[in-house]
Amino acid sequence: MTGTPSGNPPLRVGLVGYGLAGSVFHAPLIAATEGLALDTVVTSNPERQRQARAEFPDVRTVAAPDELFDRAGELDLVVVASPNKTHVPLATRALQAGLPVVVDKPVAGTAAEARALATLAEERGLLLSVFQNRRWDNDFLTLRKLLAEGALGEVWRFESRFERWRPQPKGGWRESGDPAEIGGLLYDLGSHVVDQALVLFGPVTQVYAESVVRRAGAEADDDTFLALTHANGVRSHLYVSSTAAQLGPRFRVLGSKAGYVKHGLDPQEAALREGKRPGPGWGEEDESLWGRVGAGDSPLTGGGQVAATVAGDYPAYYAAVAKALREGGPNPVDALEAAAALDVLEAARRSARDGVVVSL
Repeated sequence: MTGTPSGNPPLRVGLVGYGLAGSVFHAPLIAATEGLALDTVVTSNPERQRQARAEFPDVRTVAAPDELFDRAGELDLVVVASPNKTHVPLATRALQAGLPVVVDKPVAGTAAEARALATLAEERGLLLSVFQNRRWDNDFLTLRKLLAEGALGEVWRFESRFERWRPQPKGGWRESGDPAEIGGLLYDLGSHVVDQALVLFGPVTQVYAESVVRRAGAEADDDTFLALTHANGVRSHLYVSSTAAQLGPRFRVLGSKAGYVKHGLDPQEAALREGKRPGPGWGEEDESLWGRVGAGDSPLTGGGQVAATVAGDYPAYYAAVAKALREGGPNPVDALEAAAALDVLEAARRSARDGVVVSL
């Protein structure tokens, strides 16, 4: 990126981590955002360094965060896309170095740590934003539109599933049983489905959860269910699983007038994994995958009416970050919102462990 319409130089971004999050999500989205420039990638893996330079010829690569923070004065934003256990210490260092920071989810292992980070950012007058990209999924944007239009009436139940069929563990820190790694699906995919439920239906008063390790050789939870009671009376049933041999609908939302059922995942992650980049038609979904709105009949047998899916828009996140830094626009995902989701995740962990309903 060479500049902005106003002629200002782009904001220089340092990206810590070039695994799945860094290479598939953050780097391509940063590079595609007007007004941002991917300046430096931090990874100690020589193969990932070569990958970063091949994909972004102008990028610098360094092996350790110290090398990035030694050049803090040459940067305008740090993005933390490294393993979960490093999020808090790296975000803290960025803020102490006077740099705004974006942190991948979960921002921290506990709500208290997230709130402490938010306090530090406020004291320093710096942006601290959390990459909750699935607020810009196509199905989520479509549901928000339907709710705003009153198409479902009063919502009674929200079912959300993020299910996969991965019968063999892949290993790595994401599936580690070491609590310090903050692995497992509750904190991985659970961070997404809980955040979406809170954005849609507000604060939660009670949490019940079941969390299981199903696969032989697995260490962390790979099949988890959460039941949330929202203060407004909506009940959210959230499923995250690596052991779902048959995938359920991504959303099933039941209201007093109608329901909305949507199958299939937003296409943006798959597109990014394939090396595609934002441009015309980005985030659009084939009409055969559109959900349906209706009452009294199954959508699988033609009940209800087709509801056109709004195009997904991950690029909107970094566009909002750039606007917040340049113009003082709103933070797209405030750390205190992420802390509220962590309150729910911590309650879910306790509920599953002790077999109790936890009140918040």
